[in-house]
Amino acid sequence: MNIGIDATCWWNNRGFGRFTRELLGALFQLEAEHHYYLFVDQPLTAPAALNNVSVVDVESSRPTTEAAVADSRRSLIDIYNLYRAVAATDLDIMFFPAVYSWYPVPRGLLSMVTVHDAIAEHYPKLIFPKWKNRLFWALKVKLALWGSSRILTVSQAAKKEIVEYMGVPADRIDVAGAAPTPRFRQTRDRDRIRAARRRASLPADAPVIVYVGGLAPHKNLHGLLDGFEKAIESGRIGSLHLALIGDFKGGGFLSNYDSLSDKVMSNPTLRGRVHFSGYVSDEDLIALYSDALAAAMPSFSEGFGLPAVEAMACSAPVLASNRGSLPEVVGDAGIYFDPFDTAAICAAIVDLVEDSALRARLSLNALAKSQQYTWERAARQTLTHLENLRRS
Repeated sequence: MNIGIDATCWWNNRGFGRFTRELLGALFQLEAEHHYYLFVDQPLTAPAALNNVSVVDVESSRPTTEAAVADSRRSLIDIYNLYRAVAATDLDIMFFPAVYSWYPVPRGLLSMVTVHDAIAEHYPKLIFPKWKNRLFWALKVKLALWGSSRILTVSQAAKKEIVEYMGVPADRIDVAGAAPTPRFRQTRDRDRIRAARRRASLPADAPVIVYVGGLAPHKNLHGLLDGFEKAIESGRIGSLHLALIGDFKGGGFLSNYDSLSDKVMSNPTLRGRVHFSGYVSDEDLIALYSDALAAAMPSFSEGFGLPAVEAMACSAPVLASNRGSLPEVVGDAGIYFDPFDTAAICAAIVDLVEDSALRARLSLNALAKSQQYTWERAARQTLTHLENLRRS
């Protein structure tokens, strides 16, 4: 088959950008007699040397990664240029790794769009506080769902929410997972760990819980801070610190950084115990995960939860919300809590600190569970769904 792929979100630094890069990299390595055409609006050289990949450059006034964000939108001319490029290419199927960068394709061309979650539909005001942005997002998603032959998502929990909040029939949705990037493996190199802590502005030796991801409202970081404050006040967690790792500006999406920072700086209990580390490299992230007491995932909902499985691959247990995909993805490697209950968040943190046998068991479970997720497996699942679509 000739498979067209929208790769305009390749450069995005959020979860769906990483998903696109890792999934496509694994897909191109599979033994299959298919040719892939990548439609891009920025220069892309990484896969160009592969015999089974062709890169189609499309003229654009603004890259999708700048324009298709919460406070902006793409121009109709740029969307038309992508449509025209797809129409001019001999394709059997068109695949979108993220609905975020979807655009219309010619009628009659089979297509599959990936919807990673239904968070914007479940909690619209936490994602798009302005009604105009909610309207544009809802319109794009409805058009994408209407114009696509099949829907792909990344977990059974996400599939359930897509059915509930988007009204998509369950029999139109296929599931293929995600995985930690292969380089995410536990390190015990103390020099490397100390250097990573220093660059992340963390104390050299104090125990740390790490949160990695966006600072958006639906990530429930205010709730995490409230639970952490209660845990400190209980006098039962010693010198535990909390690191918030992620892009302060939000990459064009809504960010709670200002209110979170104000909360910490105005609170003597939290000040000095909560650290805003900003964006860190994957190499430093591996070291921080490997040395952390746990990774925190307090979200109101997740479609998959890539930071959780990356942390698990580095032996870190997960302090996890009991909502969305996290119970499915984390399994027996986590301590769960109701994200709306700060007392429950506090209790989970205290249990983690006080029970060393529990931490050791969860750490072993994390390593074992993470090995169930590979990008090769996700790519094979995705390719099977694409091949089945072609046969249907």
